[in-house]
Amino acid sequence: MSLHQLYAVLLAGGLVLLASIAAARTATKLGLPGLLLFLALGVLLGEDVLGIDFDDAQLAQLLGTTALAIILVEGGLSTRWSDIRRLMLPSALLSVLGVAVSVAITASGAHLLLGLDWQLSLLLGAIVSSTDAAAVFSVLRALPLPRRVAGLVEAESGFNDAPTVILVIVFSTGVTDLPDPLSIAGQIGFELVAGAAIGLAIGWAGTAALRFVALPASGLYPLATVGLGVIAFAAAGAVHASGFLAAYLTGLLLGNAVLPHRAATRSFAEGIGWLAQIGLFVMLGLLVTPSELPTALLPAVLIGLVLLLVARPVSVAACLTPFRMGWRHQAFISWAGLRGAVPIVLATYPIVAAVPGSHQLLNIVFVLVVIFTLIQGPTLPLIARLLRITQPHQAREVEIEAAPLNVLAADLLTLTIPAGSRMNGVEIFELRLPKPSIVTLIIRDGDTLVPEPDTPLREGDEVLIVTTPATRAAVENRLRAVGRGGRLAQWHDGRGESRPAPKRAALPLSGAGRAAVPALVRARESVASWWAGITPKGLQRDEP
Repeated sequence: MSLHQLYAVLLAGGLVLLASIAAARTATKLGLPGLLLFLALGVLLGEDVLGIDFDDAQLAQLLGTTALAIILVEGGLSTRWSDIRRLMLPSALLSVLGVAVSVAITASGAHLLLGLDWQLSLLLGAIVSSTDAAAVFSVLRALPLPRRVAGLVEAESGFNDAPTVILVIVFSTGVTDLPDPLSIAGQIGFELVAGAAIGLAIGWAGTAALRFVALPASGLYPLATVGLGVIAFAAAGAVHASGFLAAYLTGLLLGNAVLPHRAATRSFAEGIGWLAQIGLFVMLGLLVTPSELPTALLPAVLIGLVLLLVARPVSVAACLTPFRMGWRHQAFISWAGLRGAVPIVLATYPIVAAVPGSHQLLNIVFVLVVIFTLIQGPTLPLIARLLRITQPHQAREVEIEAAPLNVLAADLLTLTIPAGSRMNGVEIFELRLPKPSIVTLIIRDGDTLVPEPDTPLREGDEVLIVTTPATRAAVENRLRAVGRGGRLAQWHDGRGESRPAPKRAALPLSGAGRAAVPALVRARESVASWWAGITPKGLQRDEP
């Protein structure tokens, strides 16, 4: 390649990148997942429109797999452990048993409705049974959902790529050459366990290294964090374990560890994740031939309906009913199983393996993803409201950044108070930060001020806090509790959420007594507010 050709390639790449960013902005305004416009841009650039000829399925598979690994690292970094730690068992069950149920039902539908042989039917069922992390993260995190629901869907999308990849590779060998079900289950179990072990080990080692080694520039922390996720993906793949699971778990550990420049790391990872998504979807749009897609329309609609209305609800009910999850939550989780890049990338595996009819599968999967993303993505807010599971007044989380002060053996925390946070109006002394910690500076509307104990915090404030490494975790927990519960956070648990009252012997109440209970609760809160108003500002107290 000559220097002039290099300039042309870079110019074209930059223009495509800017066009994709504009498309993401447009998609957000329209309430659509950005992946649809990225795919449309790739189709527009393809051989049937602007004439770029790209049909290398093997290259698409390699680049797509790499992009998915980066997306999963970013997904792990941006997932809060507190949101999913109680959901690990149901999400793991949904990612393994749920995928198996979905594959069986979808494959049966493809065999009966489309007349496909069992190998293509099983391949199609496995390819479309995985929810897409990029699509789920981009859509769900904009909705005010209960943490249990959002965390479960996010964890599932991070975990279920691994078993579907294994099934697609196994089914690509041919039905007559398949090992027995116990061997397949053993292979899946080994890859998941080994991938999880490698991801947790690299995440733990990376956390220890980044916590105790001060790097010479803040920009090196994000690079090191993403690099560790890529190392976990490659190391797991080298020993035939699940690289996708290893990458996600490494990101999850690093994203929830007490590390310097955590917010900057997440921002960098988010940018890299967007770049991976844009490149991935544009490439997949280039891979298909638009003139061949109309013949795939009817098969894609039929299989999509089987997946959306039968396979997904049955798999969700089978996995989540034992955990006493209500039907409304189950219905929303069924509808929120978005498909995206993962099925299209998986559709390249049988093409590379030279499975007869695999090009037909690629067209069906592509059309299915486009149509049902158009149906499911924009309607998720409406479905959530109809099922009455939204929490429109849910407080937004404060983002806390930390930088090490090596000379002073201290940490500098910075947080920005978002719109809707219950920290708005809370006075400095009401934060009740663990000692030794102090609020040193507030940046408000471009001006700086040194706060007094009675200085109230406001939306948009950037707050600087100096603390010690030993108390940093407690300070962050306290700040998040106040952000969720406001000045009455002491009436809540450590996360700022309502805690159940201790169990006591039940006392019989008359009708008048039961009616008085809400009034007593309101009176308690009024007394707490009155007490906060008359107490000297410098007095530090744990309870009103």
